Amino acid sequence: MRNPLSQLTTKRLRHAGELAFGPIALFVVWWLAARGGWVNKDLLPLPTDTLRDTAINLWSGSMSKDIVHTMVRVGYSIAIAIVAGVPIGIVLGAKASVYRSVEFIIDFFRSTPATAMFPLFLLLFGLGDLAKIAVAAFAAWLVIVFNVAYGVMNARQTRVLAARSMGASSLRIFRDVIFFETLPQTFVGLRTAVSLALVVIIVAEMFIGATDGMGHRIIDAQISYSLTDMYGSILIAGALGYGLNLVLLFLERSLIHWSGK
Repeated sequence: MRNPLSQLTTKRLRHAGELAFGPIALFVVWWLAARGGWVNKDLLPLPTDTLRDTAINLWSGSMSKDIVHTMVRVGYSIAIAIVAGVPIGIVLGAKASVYRSVEFIIDFFRSTPATAMFPLFLLLFGLGDLAKIAVAAFAAWLVIVFNVAYGVMNARQTRVLAARSMGASSLRIFRDVIFFETLPQTFVGLRTAVSLALVVIIVAEMFIGATDGMGHRIIDAQISYSLTDMYGSILIAGALGYGLNLVLLFLERSLIHWSGK
């Protein structure tokens, strides 16, 4: 009979290997492409050089400052989207007829690329941080409104009817049943909104008069032909999005343990 501790260790090692496969495969393919001349060597530095220079930039603090500026903008935009989006999503989802009356507007703007809205937000808010945060908040707000409304409309009717049959008031039903039924779909919307807000903020930093942030760093490195800095900044931007998604997944699994049950 196998030792349970040994089985657990083997399972953890296998899981760690599965997680490590992607980054290792990316590193190997990148190294082969650079060393083998698959891509012009003047356009693709070695991954070792890129990682070394990225570590130096992080240690010196120059890249860390840009990361902080980007994350602060993302934080503001998500906070605005949550505060403005969750109540509106609840109101729209509470009555299917109300949602249907504005469904076209929500779906239209949700399907419109956020980057296409840059000129409008520039006219409204100027070239400062406010325009970047506003356009990212708007894009994230639409996603949150849609998912919260969808979650409210699709709350399990058996539980709602059971609470109603026991004499619970509408407020009590919403507080104790619908609110918790909505949380899984709300977190799905939140994860999507955070990823979208990060993308919009980085693109806005590239093209809307930014002097800092990861988007500005990427485009500045491209213009100055500092390729290791450009590739490293792209990797860090991707790592930020991946890390935010992992944090939200952890919170979702910790807080919404009844999801799917």
